[in-house]
Amino acid sequence: MKNITSIQPNTTQRKDLAALRQAYQGWSNTPDPFTKLTRRLSTSLSLETQLGILAEEIGHIIAFDALSYRHQIARRDFVYATGTGGPHRCEYRLNLEGVNYGTLTLNRRQKFSDGELEGIEMFISAAICQLRNACQFITIEQAALTDALTSIPNKRALDEQLERASRLCDRHGEDYSLILCDLDRFKTVNDQQGHVVGDHLLQLTAEAIENAIRNSDSVYRFGGEEFAILLPHTGQQEAKNVADRIRDAVARLRIDCGNTKLSITISCGVARHLPEESANNWIARADEALYRAKAQGRNCTRVSASIG
Repeated sequence: MKNITSIQPNTTQRKDLAALRQAYQGWSNTPDPFTKLTRRLSTSLSLETQLGILAEEIGHIIAFDALSYRHQIARRDFVYATGTGGPHRCEYRLNLEGVNYGTLTLNRRQKFSDGELEGIEMFISAAICQLRNACQFITIEQAALTDALTSIPNKRALDEQLERASRLCDRHGEDYSLILCDLDRFKTVNDQQGHVVGDHLLQLTAEAIENAIRNSDSVYRFGGEEFAILLPHTGQQEAKNVADRIRDAVARLRIDCGNTKLSITISCGVARHLPEESANNWIARADEALYRAKAQGRNCTRVSASIG
């Protein structure tokens, strides 16, 4: 058995470690508001959490009635608000190195003094790097859940939402329906017109589906030429009506291919979530309905036979 010899720090190193320990304790317990703010912000990459911390720390020194924040991140609106506003406000566009990271607004009943405005600006300057990091983290997260071609959520995002919707259905008895759509004879388009035209058609299809559904509904690229639409608070007949509306919207698409105008149709399968049903079974029933739509002539909608 080998002898293990521990390495003992020399006198200088011991002093440095002691100084480091003392500095850490001072950093952890400092009353300095900016050090405290940045220390707290560094504990989370959640933008919502960071904005709550910023509001809290500003509020310790500068009174306000409401704080709100708006930014578009990865094509989606992010909104945060706390408190109820007053007639006086100060608004700041958060910019760092030429990039905008949203707009922060504070409201209250009394006018802000010049000294208070200066203090708010100092807080923002101390927080901007951490807020930038949180915005970039959201962008990276969204990129992992977004289809690069159509810019709509991908199958991974769908899987997450199906699990969430299944839990909501079981817990609160809410109605959710799922539509699976598949472009008819899409391989022929790629073979005859090329993948550039095929990709353009997929982009137009995604746009047409988005325009045909409600704001509360969400569309996903399920894979290849297949799309999925998740519809909250929607029963069987309503979901079938939405599917038929999607088919009409896609059928109206036209792509100029020189001597001819390209058009295409889409088939749809509908399944309403059943009590205690897993996300996998739910999507399997929608897929079975889609298969029947394909087998029974295409350009039609079929509803899962398992729906009661």
